[in-house]
Amino acid sequence: MKLYSTQDSSHIVSFHDALFQGQAKDRGLYMPVQLPSVSRDELLSWSSYSYKELALAVAGKYLLDEIPQSGLEEIINNAYHFAPELYTLDEHTQILELFHGPTLSFKDFGAQFMARSMSYFVQHEHREITILVATSGDTGSAVAHAYHNVPGVQIVLLYPSGKVSPLQEKQFTTLGDNIQALEIDGTFDDCQALVKKAFADKDLRNKMTLSSANSINIGRLIPQSFYYFWSVLQVYAQRKSDVVVCVPSGNFGNLTAGLFGWEMGLAVKQYIAAVNNNSVIPEYFETHKYRPRPSVSTLSNAMDVGNPSNWERIRALYKDDYDTITNKLWTTTVDDETTLATMKEIQDQFDYVIDPHTAVGVQALQRYRKTVSGNVDSPSIVLSTAHPGKFQEIVNRALDTEYQLPDALEKLKGLTKLSEKMGKDFEGFKEYLWEM
Repeated sequence: MKLYSTQDSSHIVSFHDALFQGQAKDRGLYMPVQLPSVSRDELLSWSSYSYKELALAVAGKYLLDEIPQSGLEEIINNAYHFAPELYTLDEHTQILELFHGPTLSFKDFGAQFMARSMSYFVQHEHREITILVATSGDTGSAVAHAYHNVPGVQIVLLYPSGKVSPLQEKQFTTLGDNIQALEIDGTFDDCQALVKKAFADKDLRNKMTLSSANSINIGRLIPQSFYYFWSVLQVYAQRKSDVVVCVPSGNFGNLTAGLFGWEMGLAVKQYIAAVNNNSVIPEYFETHKYRPRPSVSTLSNAMDVGNPSNWERIRALYKDDYDTITNKLWTTTVDDETTLATMKEIQDQFDYVIDPHTAVGVQALQRYRKTVSGNVDSPSIVLSTAHPGKFQEIVNRALDTEYQLPDALEKLKGLTKLSEKMGKDFEGFKEYLWEM
């Protein structure tokens, strides 16, 4: 698989090199030179596959030129001891539950595959790497658990102080060993900026091998496309109609992975980008102008991104053509008050509890059906990106009840937080890395 930098299309690398570099040296993000194409007949033949079988089939389309079949089988068998589930909300709406992994977040699907892929290469090359991760919550815990005690890999997690839910924080600050957590006095955007500056720093890159496990790394996006194939094929096989897919969106990596699937041949009718009050992308749709700015805090905190990194990939995928992008996507902004009301509505109507991010997605789909004619009865999937237990306080507030935590989260309360506080200046962060 060949990939190019969004900043320089002549800069071409292998999947192996893109995986370990994370971000291109010119600060561009890696994109496939050409996405593989899958026929409708072949796709339909996959509809009866288990999740592991489906993941192997899709991974082979991307990666068989670099990783043999036996290697892909090893990676996928080690990565996926869990699978997504489809929950039927009503006759036209499916909730894709992506929270059945070890940290109860959709990011487990990308992080586990990426960790096993890196481990596969590291074992053959006898190298050591340091992975830098900016997180607003779920990425940190997914990456920490995926890489915990993986030989030859050090993880440095940066997260905004006071802007991550207590249980999310416990998930990635209590492991220790090769997982180091830095509590940054700033926003997620500040954390992300520190990571990007580290990758661009020649001194650091000469001293150590740096990589990233954020959605800027193509090694996370490729496996995230697997569950789009699995879920869309499940629904299409039943309804024989193209599917509307709604994606709660912050950094836009998850949506980018879905667009990969669409361009490869998936039977998707429309993607909906559901965002919270960090509404840079809906404003771009309205004004034709992209104006990034500092993020604002919301109840759906994992989506609090004011300058989504992966928007650069979407612009590259569609040659920065405004008309193409706005035809492929539909987007809307959902505020906190509406988020809480939607959580309550779904509980009352369906006896089903959703987290605030999923609520943003459900509300966006409802608006789409009211706004875009002819789509009321379209089969639709809303991605549920996190278990509601990860946002217990918000769920309690929305439902006016005491939501019972699953055991995996309850046990975190007694664990000791291990993290180091740090300012948002780059020199202090550089010194920390230099002395590791």
